[in-house]
Amino acid sequence: MEDNLKEQKDRLMEVFTSPQYRPMKLKELAILLGVPKSERDKLAEVLDALVYEGKIGLSSKGKYGKPEISTVSGVFCGTQKGFGFVKVEGEEEDIFISERDKNGALNGDKVLISVLPGGRGRSDEGRVVKILEHANKTVIGTFDKSKGFGFVIPDDTHLGRDIFVQNENSMDAQDNVKVVCEIINFEGRNPEGKIVEILGKPGEMNTDVMSVIRAMNIPETFPEEVLRSTAAIPDAISEAEKSGREDFRDVLTFTIDGPDAKDLDDAVSLVNTGRGYELGVHIADVSHYVREHSPIDKEALNRGTSVYFTDRVIPMLPEKLSNGLCSLNAGEDKLSMSCVMDVDYEGNIRGGRVCESIIRSDKRMDYPSVAIILEDRKDDERYEAVCAEYERFIPTLKLMHELSLKFRKKRYERGAINFDFPEAKVLLDDKGRAIDIVPYERNEATRLIEDFMLAANETVAENAFWQEIPFIYRNHETPSEDKMVAFAAFLGGLGYTLHIKNNEVHPKELSKLMEKIEGTSEENLINRVLLRSMKQAKYSPENMGHFGLAAKYYTHFTSPIRRYPDLCIHRILKDSLHGKLDERRIKHYNEVLGEITNHSSITERRADEAEREILKLKKAEYIRKYIGEVFEGVISGVTSYGMYVELPNTVEGMIRISEIGDDHYSFDEEHMCIVGDLSRKTYSLGQKISVIVDDVSLAPARVDFRPYFDHEN
Repeated sequence: MEDNLKEQKDRLMEVFTSPQYRPMKLKELAILLGVPKSERDKLAEVLDALVYEGKIGLSSKGKYGKPEISTVSGVFCGTQKGFGFVKVEGEEEDIFISERDKNGALNGDKVLISVLPGGRGRSDEGRVVKILEHANKTVIGTFDKSKGFGFVIPDDTHLGRDIFVQNENSMDAQDNVKVVCEIINFEGRNPEGKIVEILGKPGEMNTDVMSVIRAMNIPETFPEEVLRSTAAIPDAISEAEKSGREDFRDVLTFTIDGPDAKDLDDAVSLVNTGRGYELGVHIADVSHYVREHSPIDKEALNRGTSVYFTDRVIPMLPEKLSNGLCSLNAGEDKLSMSCVMDVDYEGNIRGGRVCESIIRSDKRMDYPSVAIILEDRKDDERYEAVCAEYERFIPTLKLMHELSLKFRKKRYERGAINFDFPEAKVLLDDKGRAIDIVPYERNEATRLIEDFMLAANETVAENAFWQEIPFIYRNHETPSEDKMVAFAAFLGGLGYTLHIKNNEVHPKELSKLMEKIEGTSEENLINRVLLRSMKQAKYSPENMGHFGLAAKYYTHFTSPIRRYPDLCIHRILKDSLHGKLDERRIKHYNEVLGEITNHSSITERRADEAEREILKLKKAEYIRKYIGEVFEGVISGVTSYGMYVELPNTVEGMIRISEIGDDHYSFDEEHMCIVGDLSRKTYSLGQKISVIVDDVSLAPARVDFRPYFDHEN
């Protein structure tokens, strides 16, 4: 075979387009072309490339030929029942794959399939002809030990198959322990693996938390190279580093964060200029310490984001940076990037700029204390003590609150959607066990900081857009017509209407709806259904606006300690400030930003999913001690197999349709409810219901309810 890939492809295409050619297997083609055994892997790679490009086809019998059979590549999504679907990029409909046609594919694998139109009443059915890339190099599961061998039963039930483990590859794991298993052979009826880590017994909290972390492939420890690079960074800021920066050390500046926060990455200042306000949002200058392509930078990109669990944080950056050099601690000179906005007295942002700066925070404040002042809680037992401690800052805090309210009013007037979900915080004991679930307080202090961060993010994004520089935007696309039509039908069942014009819903219509339902019993339910009906926000080098915020331009500038896109944005802005955005740098950013934004969106979703799983796990652990007790809840979801019920403390559990008990029930998909065949009794979204905690599992996290009927007294 020639060394040049194009020449290899061209030579093969001459063979395939020859009138005499008949479909052949790899071995036959190798003999025809005179390729020795030692070179057959290279031949296979070139053939796979041609198949992937659609220039040749691969039959279910493994023969290469003209692409008469439609072949496409996609991601295999397994189901618990054995069959699966292939998601093809750009196609709305998934392709059905029967269990016999999976050809060893596991959930998440990138596969090549032959498409057989019109299968089994579906639009398309397919057959996996080749696995292009295995997604599951390791599997988390429970070890089922037998004499001389064992099986790992995956936590991910969508994988569809257990992993065979020979005795010598078991690390002497005992029966019924959680393990990390590396797959060493994908061939055969069951993949074969070796155990590389024993996590512990199922049901033990650290075991179950570690199972989620391992399953999500979230890196916990930093590589030695990263730690060495971090240790080499000087602990003090030199005078040379301070020079050339705008100095805000004489401006009253402070941070407002949660009482337990350690990475203080944003500070705020506000000055009344006599013609309006000068609002400063000062963000830790992480890019000064984390240089592009450095070991720290590569690891930060790999992680994409910090991950926040109930009992721990897995940071994007080493602690020396996140909690030390880059944390805007009170009384310390800190390097920052500042967004300085000129705002008139009506709350209109008339202009804004970004600069490299140096600040010295005058006070580390916390949300609960600031809320006592802003909400004038004179009946709070801490009121006098807080006012005395914050006396010097109260006039500025009051002025900030006035501006915050103006920002918020303008945002809602243009149509920004106010999702105000009841969130909960799980309290833990010193051993990490859940002991209580309390509401997560959103107050005027948290909203103030949110309002200022939103203003800075919009200002930075708009400036970058009109400067036409390479950039990272935070986009939230308009929801699909089908989703909004379905949502409107759901609202109709609850007595509300939604105006859809020209097949689109303006965010202002949804904002009006939020005002109507505020304080009603169905508010939480409607908010959740609406959220599920909308598209996910994501990062992109292209600006497409933010539907939920009703903003034409939006980005993430304010958290470079914990989000990689923010760090990248700071670098771009610095290049622009120093006149370094020449043709070479612009070309560089245009080449890398697509990959960075795609990867950052993926790691963000991974972090969100992991955080949800751990929170669900801790909630299950908490409610487990109430098995047999009765609670009032609301039906939050209805499916063909049962209904979900959410309790006021946000614990959600399932009532299986077979467990309702007083009738035989069926799922009415059109009206999204469950109906008794004889009684015609219905269970529908938003309905209040009394439930008994029936069973709780921690591995995986699952809460089972059953209905409570009055006759059970």
